[in-house]
Amino acid sequence: MIKVTGLTKSFSAQTIFDDASFTLGAGERVGLVGRNGHGKTTLFRIILDEMEYDDGLITMPRHYKIGHLSQHLSFTENFVIDEACLALPHCEDGIDRTYKVKIILAGLGISEDQFYMSPSELSGGYQVRLNLAKALVAEPNLLLLDEPTNYLDIVSIRWLQRFLRKWRGEIMLITHDREFMDSVSTHTLSVHRHKFRKVEGSTAKLYGQTALEEEIHEKTRVNLGKRRAETEEFINRFRATASKAVAVQSRIKMLEKTERLEKLDTIKDLDFAFKSAPFEGKNLIEVKDLSFGYSEDELLINGLSFSIGKKDRIAVIGKNGKGKTTLLNLLAAELKPVKGSVTAHQALKRAYFGQTNVTRLNPSKTVEEELIDTHHDCTRAMARRIAGLMMFVKDNALKRIDVLSGGEKSRVLLGKLLVSPANLLLLDEPTNHLDMHSIDSLVDAVTDFSGAVVMVTHSEMILNAVANRLIVFDAGRVEVFEGTYAEFLEKTGWQDEAETNAGGKLGRGKKNGKGMNPKELRRERAQAGADKTGAPAAIKARINSIEDGIVRLEAECKKTEEALAAASEKGDVAAIAELSMNYREIKEKIDMMFEELSAQSAEFESKTKEFEFSSDRSSGQQV
Repeated sequence: MIKVTGLTKSFSAQTIFDDASFTLGAGERVGLVGRNGHGKTTLFRIILDEMEYDDGLITMPRHYKIGHLSQHLSFTENFVIDEACLALPHCEDGIDRTYKVKIILAGLGISEDQFYMSPSELSGGYQVRLNLAKALVAEPNLLLLDEPTNYLDIVSIRWLQRFLRKWRGEIMLITHDREFMDSVSTHTLSVHRHKFRKVEGSTAKLYGQTALEEEIHEKTRVNLGKRRAETEEFINRFRATASKAVAVQSRIKMLEKTERLEKLDTIKDLDFAFKSAPFEGKNLIEVKDLSFGYSEDELLINGLSFSIGKKDRIAVIGKNGKGKTTLLNLLAAELKPVKGSVTAHQALKRAYFGQTNVTRLNPSKTVEEELIDTHHDCTRAMARRIAGLMMFVKDNALKRIDVLSGGEKSRVLLGKLLVSPANLLLLDEPTNHLDMHSIDSLVDAVTDFSGAVVMVTHSEMILNAVANRLIVFDAGRVEVFEGTYAEFLEKTGWQDEAETNAGGKLGRGKKNGKGMNPKELRRERAQAGADKTGAPAAIKARINSIEDGIVRLEAECKKTEEALAAASEKGDVAAIAELSMNYREIKEKIDMMFEELSAQSAEFESKTKEFEFSSDRSSGQQV
């Protein structure tokens, strides 16, 4: 529905796009990838007509409506619910669609108590959520989302993922969360070397094909260089030999027609390892009966006990504002418990990456100076080496902190962690402002670190890759879960999702004194014959079944893509043909299931409205 042709854009001496083109088709959900600073947000601003471009053409249908997640926080209504309702599409059928707004606000973690607050009373993060809700409520033809998961907690991210998978229009999505992008997108579009490249499928497929093409380019360039050198040597040797004159002229003409491939510039990635300090004991920290709150009436943490073993990978997860960062500050000895104790082993050496630590960087210092000042043993040569690892090569290490972007400041903080040896890493959302390649490097470094790691993250990809224990803030309490994130979802799950699946406020894990996980709650409500809205339970059960089926098929699709990329790299023609056929079959099944999901969802919505209308009439309320 959008065609970009020959797009060219430069900032001073920096080229962003150079004769770049792509097409966005009807119903496509496209993940936009590329390294920080390569033009992803610039493309969005150009599409939104917020920025001029040097050359090219952008075409789209008449009356094509584009919505986006605005970072501009400006509200006019007295209540959050009214502000969100401003974005509802104009309809003349007389039906009140406020229920849709409430569903979206609740899904994004805005509680019913906040519906009737002034938007100005919300925190900055919740104001961004309100803007996101307005973008979703508006139902535009094309939805542009630039890092929509920023300021969202893990439960809201999971809800948004499910919501976007059902989106009927087009989507272009920028996010550093690879798993979120792959779960939502039908296609992946990259900004790479000032051009666009688009494939049907996941980021792994696109990156695999790009790497293969660049490897072929380099091999071809080397071979062409060898042939050119041989031809030039022949011409020079026999230029003055009369009997070779025809052959020489033939070689000269051939040389003129031979394509000259340029060597591709090296694109720098983060490549580093955390420096380990030795530890011979069993546990680095013992936490006993820990309680903490910023007021005596409201404790964020109450009676928490656990230990941190020398090889642990602990993820701290939960909604925002519930105490995750506070717990890390307690473990870092930056806060003191109200009750209980945090006892550190005498050989403990911490390295702490905190959300607000960027404010501790001295804006007047250079990157090099910040690294040197981290530890007395850090020499200028060591600082320059670490700066290079953090992608501040050569004179970039002399940049002042106050001119750096948010992502660059995050890399400085990571660099400071590398200066001193540690046996415990405390990482509070370290992937904010990092691109996908940098996040991959960070995950590798955490995996290879020989000490323990405690990390706050909302990324399910990182949780699945790293964590073997969890500290979970949910349902008004904090608990330790001994197991992986996948095991947590299977055995316990999030309270909000349990309530949604059950169709009512049943409460987490409680029924007649027996624990119930989300699957059991959903099954119990289905057997009861109707959910909270009164819509037939069979429809709701079918919707859940379809969604589960789509998740399974897309996981199978992802594995097939990875196998296809491997087969392409090996040049295995037979395997490529078979895998391609399997891939098409899986995609067709997914498309069919999405069509059925859309139909079932529409029917469920219709039944819900019928029930609400009849319930309000019977209670004497006005619809």
